[in-house]
Amino acid sequence: MEFTHAALCIMQAFTVTNLSFSYRRDHPTLRDISFQVRKGEFFSLLGPNGSGKTTLLRLLNRILVPHSGVVHLFEKRLSDYSRTEIARRIAFIPQDTTIQFPFTVMEIVLMARAPHTRGKMFESEHDRAIAERMLKIADVMHLADQPITTLSGGERQRVVIARALAQEPEVLLMDEPNAHLDIAHQIDVFNMVKKLIKEQGLTVVAVSHDLNLASAYSDRVALLVCGSLTATGTPHEVFTENNIQEVFRTHVVVDRHPRGTSPRITLIPSP
Repeated sequence: MEFTHAALCIMQAFTVTNLSFSYRRDHPTLRDISFQVRKGEFFSLLGPNGSGKTTLLRLLNRILVPHSGVVHLFEKRLSDYSRTEIARRIAFIPQDTTIQFPFTVMEIVLMARAPHTRGKMFESEHDRAIAERMLKIADVMHLADQPITTLSGGERQRVVIARALAQEPEVLLMDEPNAHLDIAHQIDVFNMVKKLIKEQGLTVVAVSHDLNLASAYSDRVALLVCGSLTATGTPHEVFTENNIQEVFRTHVVVDRHPRGTSPRITLIPSP
């Protein structure tokens, strides 16, 4: 079943209202953040290092608790969900995918089925079938019996993506998902995510430093700088030369991609 954009946009996956957070009282990390993420859209968060993007993702997953403001997940306060309920609805792909113990790739992906096993000691054939399907989607099925500690950074990242998808989430939070991936696998991962959005109504919130990749795949984007949102909208609305110069303090040329309709951002090297 494919989900139409009009039908999906009726419901908000996230509604964030006046959200603030700080790790230190005298230094706020996020200030009065408000935005919405529609069900079934690809929403990208962009901004310079230290702007609060990863912190915001952790607040959306309730890894962190806001100091003020509220997050609603599908019209219900996130704080009213149990940890298991959140794990059934949200999967999170972090920046750091370091795994020290030599679990096999299959074991790593099967761990994602824990929120659905309801206290069972072992996974079912259904769980294993889901894990195998996600390993194939992420192009790492051939590594299923390999210890994760023997894999390259790119291979490990694809395993972590397969694990998140095996959770069968309604929302996927991705913190720089293209880290360590070569160009081909970056495109494969984003194509895969867009397909899941179209076919299953998956909602994606992704942090990225790649403006062009975000421009090509996102329905809407948000620019975050110094803990505040400066612009939110479609790539055409947000990716202007003035906005990018203001946020990233660098000069760029913005034009249209020669084989598409998305904005293309080109850096201007210093003389």
